[in-house]
Formats: sequence, C-alpha cells, structure tokens
Amino acid sequence: MTRVRVQEADFDISTEVAALRADNPKVGAVACFVGTVRDLNEGNTVQAMELEHYPGMTEKALEAIAGEARDRWPGSDVLIVHRVGKLLPLDQIVLVATTAVHRAEAFESCAFVMDYLKTQAPFWKKEKTEHGEKWVDARESDDAARARWDPESKKGAEA
Repeated sequence: MTRVRVQEADFDISTEVAALRADNPKVGAVACFVGTVRDLNEGNTVQAMELEHYPGMTEKALEAIAGEARDRWPGSDVLIVHRVGKLLPLDQIVLVATTAVHRAEAFESCAFVMDYLKTQAPFWKKEKTEHGEKWVDARESDDAARARWDPESKKGAEA
C-alpha cells in the first residue's frame, strides 16, 4: 500500500506509523525518517521557511517515487507525508515511513524514497533569515545521494 499526503497541518508520527503497520500483518520492520526545519543554514539563522508546491503534480510525483520503491522492494509499504506553507525552526517537514519483512529492506527503501523525494518532487523552499528572504537552491549532495540508486551510475563506479 502507498499513502501520500501533502498538507499544511502537522502530523503525529506514532499515529501515522501505527496506521501503516496495521495494513500489512507481514511487517517485520518499519523505518522512518522525519525531516525538520533547521534553525541554521549556511551560517544564517533561519527564522522561518515557506514551502510551495504544485497541487496534483506533487502528489503524482510522490506516488511515482513510492511506486518505484515498492517495485524495488516487493511487499513493502510506503507512507509519505509532506508539509507545505509557513514552517518555523524545529517544525516537522516530512515523514517517510516504509515497511518490509526485514530491517535491511525497510532501511534501504526509506533512504531511497527520501533521496528521490529531495531531487524529484516539485517543492520549493524559501528561507527567511536575518539577511532577508531567499529561495533555497538544490544541493549537489542530494543529486549524489539519488545517483547511488541508479544502475547506470553504479556501472561507472565499478569501472
């Protein structure tokens, strides 16, 4: 099962994970990642962050990422809850939870979803700092993290 939500409201991790586990009695492992708003970015104090997205398009992108994870780790379930709107330091931004029969698959699928979400999901972040507001650029480290899942990039690394 795949569950994807984009919302302004906060989420409760325990409630979300309990619902995900209840759908599959064969679950032996659950891996979770919760992303939060940092209070410091590139040396600047973050006062707030605004997350924007394209409704409809964003959910389809997240569903495609979750579907790819389920194809790579058969029997797994995926939950993605991503917030939008104005967020403050320490606020929760995203929850990715995956289930699997064994822990290795749960950890791997959770990392895969998060790595793809950071590079493939249409979200835009604007940070407000003591120096004003600015859009946050994509990071090369996120692209590198996603590339590790690409069979083509593994061929180059083996050569």
